[in-house]
Amino acid sequence: MFFRKDYAQPGPGVDPDEPEKTGLSRLAEIFSIECASLVKLNLLFLASCLPVVTIPAAVFAMNHVTRMMVLDQPVTLLYHYKTAFKKDWARGTAAFFTVAAPLAFSSFGAWFYLSRAMARPVLFLPFMLCSTVLLAALLSSTYFYGLLTTDRSFRECLRLSLLLGVGRPLRGALAALAVYGSLAFAVLEFPISGIYLLLIGFSVPCLLGGFFIRTELKRL
Repeated sequence: MFFRKDYAQPGPGVDPDEPEKTGLSRLAEIFSIECASLVKLNLLFLASCLPVVTIPAAVFAMNHVTRMMVLDQPVTLLYHYKTAFKKDWARGTAAFFTVAAPLAFSSFGAWFYLSRAMARPVLFLPFMLCSTVLLAALLSSTYFYGLLTTDRSFRECLRLSLLLGVGRPLRGALAALAVYGSLAFAVLEFPISGIYLLLIGFSVPCLLGGFFIRTELKRL
């Protein structure tokens, strides 16, 4: 089946004593195993976003599946995506607007005050406030979706993501650059980037974001 991975198919053996790969070696290993699944996941994500109102649930389901890939857990793509989509749609919707609202308002506020700050320097103060909120929201959001795939409560995930976003900004910055940076670049380059967006433009950045924060979440 197109969305079903055959785990019964024989393949190369894995030495149980072999140390776990890290860094670029581990990332390359994930891509070598999941490259076809990432294309299927991207297509599945886009198809489930077509009704528009389902976008929040689709974002959550995609993060759930890529998190399993990063953790080297067996993924039956259609089953796990559909389960996360249907079972946790309320959690995913709440997460989407919890992330989207501060990003949208702080972005608009930063632009609004900066465009008027040259004439009225006092407006640099609210600009700095909006910029700080925007940066914190960007860094925390990548941790937030990763934490939501655990059994922690929504409030606990939000609290921990804020602490990690502020306290561990490097990993969050790499994840945010992979997710938001690549998406912004692809949108700016559209329609040249159309094939990229269709095939891997959402699933691969999502997986990269989860990969960069995996060690911080593992410590929890």
